[in-house]
Amino acid sequence: MDYTAFKDIIHGRRSVRKFTEQEVPIAEIEEIMDCARYAPSDTNSQTWEFIVIKNKETIKAIEQMTWDALYKKSEEAAQRGFEKEGKLLTRSFGPYATAFGDAPVLIVCLATPYTSKFREKIFDPVQFVPPAIWDEEGIKSSCLAIQNLMLAAHARGLGTCAMTGPILLAQDKMAEYLQVEPEKQINMVVALGYPKDQPKKLPRKEVSEIVKYIL
Repeated sequence: MDYTAFKDIIHGRRSVRKFTEQEVPIAEIEEIMDCARYAPSDTNSQTWEFIVIKNKETIKAIEQMTWDALYKKSEEAAQRGFEKEGKLLTRSFGPYATAFGDAPVLIVCLATPYTSKFREKIFDPVQFVPPAIWDEEGIKSSCLAIQNLMLAAHARGLGTCAMTGPILLAQDKMAEYLQVEPEKQINMVVALGYPKDQPKKLPRKEVSEIVKYIL
């Protein structure tokens, strides 16, 4: 394995919000999904599924749901005396939360319920944790698969941008619209396409700032 090439993929990935109109072939999507499914997961539970949307009308409908929720939040903030902050929500955060609108592909990332032989035979009988904790376990593993997906996409010349804004704002409406089963959670959405430009490298914390050694 060439470590330098691998590190370049990690360091070179960017959050891409502007895409060309070039279509992303299904074969390319299948290739990056093959990498996503090899992410680690709690007791190999593989708590992830993906809805891949290429239909423009569907993508635009989800974008509109997000904007509708943003404007509603803005109006509610104004009624509580936070008109300035409400306007900032739509003007500043809105474009980030809806940056997927012109992407050729939108991937809706789901976290499925955590199930395993450990939970069935050990964890649940001994009441290891409250039931709601298992929803969190599904999301954690789903995030690992999404990172694999984004790195694989970058390695194949595609750009991605992971967004939670639409989920924070319109998860219930999205789930109903996409007919997501109630036991599954929408974790985030990922815009996918060929980059129109290369976003600049943003500063990162130094290793010394984020690591503590116990020797």
